[in-house]
Amino acid sequence: MESTKHFSPDSEAGLLDYRLPPELIAQTPAPVRDESRLMIVDRASGDLHHARFGDLAAWLPPGALLVANDSKVIPARLHGRKIGSGGAVEALLLGVGDGTDTRALALTRSSKGLRAGQSLAFAQGITAVVDGVVEQGRCVLDFAPHTVARVLALIGELPLPPYIHRPDGPSPQDVERYQTVYARSPGSVAAPTAGLHFTRDLLERLQSHGFEFTKVTLHVGPGTFIPVRGSLSHHHMEEEHFEIGQEAAEKIRGARGDGIPVVAVGTTAVRALEGSLQDRTCGEAIAQAGVGRTSLFIQPGYRFQLVDGLVTNFHLPGSTLLALVMALAGEGLVRRAYETAVAERYRFYSFGDAMLIR
Repeated sequence: MESTKHFSPDSEAGLLDYRLPPELIAQTPAPVRDESRLMIVDRASGDLHHARFGDLAAWLPPGALLVANDSKVIPARLHGRKIGSGGAVEALLLGVGDGTDTRALALTRSSKGLRAGQSLAFAQGITAVVDGVVEQGRCVLDFAPHTVARVLALIGELPLPPYIHRPDGPSPQDVERYQTVYARSPGSVAAPTAGLHFTRDLLERLQSHGFEFTKVTLHVGPGTFIPVRGSLSHHHMEEEHFEIGQEAAEKIRGARGDGIPVVAVGTTAVRALEGSLQDRTCGEAIAQAGVGRTSLFIQPGYRFQLVDGLVTNFHLPGSTLLALVMALAGEGLVRRAYETAVAERYRFYSFGDAMLIR
């Protein structure tokens, strides 16, 4: 059944709603990563253009610096049973720790809520004890003597989003394609999906056309996907860990100093860059190397300081990601772009098509 939601700019809640036929939610990626479609959204003219992602070089601002998120999706989903009752439990582990940790915070689903001290059984004889309940649906699991990293390596499952239907679990193709070709730093529970369209060959071609490419890290957590309910001004983002290396900081500073556009690959790269400025006492926006955590919620009215353009996918209604896109491109232009994407049968969400906002 087709969704009846439409963009409704008359209220904060309706601002992020739109109509999407369910069949446009991509269940599989394009056969080749850069064969996905690309909508170009030109903020200066308001024009929309249609291309293939492999043609990205023809549409980027001349000499642009691309900044991507190199976080790697961890096999964070576990399926188990309560010892005693046998009730089914699903756990999504939020990170791997430092490699020696036996405890991890987890999002859990079960017919009845878990309680402290409860024991759980997973595959290959691995067990865990509920070490504490943080809130309903969130608890700390202790896998001792196994480390969290070892548990995920042995029995973890790729955490595909719920709108990608896999009754038998992720396929080998999913394991490969729900990861960017430049993923390096394990820690995300969802892919920075704008980067899924890049191939190694496309990256080489972009560099041969004079475009620079650098990477930052932001480990994507569940907070990114908690929908906005009610007023945007009252929505709070959960903190996420980010890192900006020395090389990336120098390239971004150089681009800003030379007037070269900085184009973020994905909303998570935007949050790493803009979020790195949150705690600064100086008034000037300067990219600096460092490690931190950000809870920055970018919404219409936000003034971007480091990011000039964005490569992104088409996002869920009600999402903070859509609010960020509207903050950069304008509410009216984004509404028109999404309505055009539906009319032109673009594919939506993680395995779907892409948009370049320039």
